[in-house]
Amino acid sequence: MARNAIDRLVAAIGYPDRVAEGSSLAMLRVDGFEVSASVAGGRLVLSQRLTAGTDRLPELAGYAAGRMLREEAVLAFGDGAAFVWQDASSESDDRALVRLFESFMDSCDWWRARVERRQEEASPQLSDMVILP
Repeated sequence: MARNAIDRLVAAIGYPDRVAEGSSLAMLRVDGFEVSASVAGGRLVLSQRLTAGTDRLPELAGYAAGRMLREEAVLAFGDGAAFVWQDASSESDDRALVRLFESFMDSCDWWRARVERRQEEASPQLSDMVILP
C-alpha cells in the first residue's frame, strides 16, 4: 500500500509516537501542543489552535497581513477558535515535508508568543514588595 502524506511526514520528521497508517487525519503532539495533520483534495494541511472564542480575533487579525508577506502559514477562524494553518501538495517529497513542518512550527511559535504576551498584559503581576505607611 502506498504511504500517504501524513505517513511520509511523520517518517520524515522522525515523529516518535505511533500514528495510524493511512489515516487522513492525525493529531501530533509537538513541544506540548497539538498539531492537526490532515489530507484532503490532494493537500496536506497542518493546523494548530491558538485561542477559543472571538475576543482575541481583532488583535490577532492585525498581525495577519504582515505575517502573510513573510510566511505561508495563515491565521484563520472557525469552530469557535482562532488557528494557524499551512498546506502543501500531498505529493511533496520528504525534504519539502520537513521544510513545511519546520516553517509551520516556527509560525506557530510566533503566533503563540503573541497570544501569551497579551495574556500576561491582561493579567497584571503584583509585586512581592509591599510598602507600608
